Amino acid sequence: MQTIILAGGLGTRLSEETVTKPKPMVEIGGRPILWHIMKIYAAFGHTDFLVALGYKGEVIKDYFLNYRLRRNSLFIRLGTNQITPVEDTVEDWNIGLIDTGPATQTGGRVRRMRDHIDGPFMLTYGDGVANVDLDRLLAFHRSHGKLATVTAARPAARFGGLAFDGDRVAEFKEKSQLDEGWINGGFFVLERKVMDYIASDDTIFEREPLEALAADGQLMAYRHPDFWQPMDTLREVGLLNQLWQSDTAPWKVWT
Repeated sequence: MQTIILAGGLGTRLSEETVTKPKPMVEIGGRPILWHIMKIYAAFGHTDFLVALGYKGEVIKDYFLNYRLRRNSLFIRLGTNQITPVEDTVEDWNIGLIDTGPATQTGGRVRRMRDHIDGPFMLTYGDGVANVDLDRLLAFHRSHGKLATVTAARPAARFGGLAFDGDRVAEFKEKSQLDEGWINGGFFVLERKVMDYIASDDTIFEREPLEALAADGQLMAYRHPDFWQPMDTLREVGLLNQLWQSDTAPWKVWT
């Protein structure tokens, strides 16, 4: 099944990193978060990717064009321009890097993939990771027969909770992730007919299309109460790097 990854936004909330590169190229453990997302899908056998490019898309193109050279040792014969990679790890992925416009909205980027999609497809954002069981997600989507499935996630709680007795703090405890409400966590499974709900480049996928799908009874939620983490701030970049470097990254579902 093909997987679309939205990778064209400006990433303004992470401007310290995104002034020179698109947000999906911000590194976690020395590799772009885009690579981590693709590794999640590949672990479940989904290796046919369409990456929707926009802001600084040439950086993503350069990364994959030189992927073998970046990831492997090299023997270089000076004077002949002969470069021989010593193969270490080469991903068996099929990747389409599709320019979808610098100012196109999320829905418009999906719509521009219409000619490249030949059936049901997966869709996610290029700035978040999770330990979603994609086999179960896909089985859930196929079981209900509707047009769209969104993975419902619970964001990590950021603040401690206070319980009062008058002005006295009677209890202080860190809030659980389960105390938070369900939100759009990406990791969609969509039928091709969903494209009909997207009007133009200016359409924001999370507004009219998803609202209309819900109103038509065509949007189902796969609840994922486990790990899910976006990367919107430097704090979150630091958190994801800490998890990776300590070898406790919950989204590392591959071996």
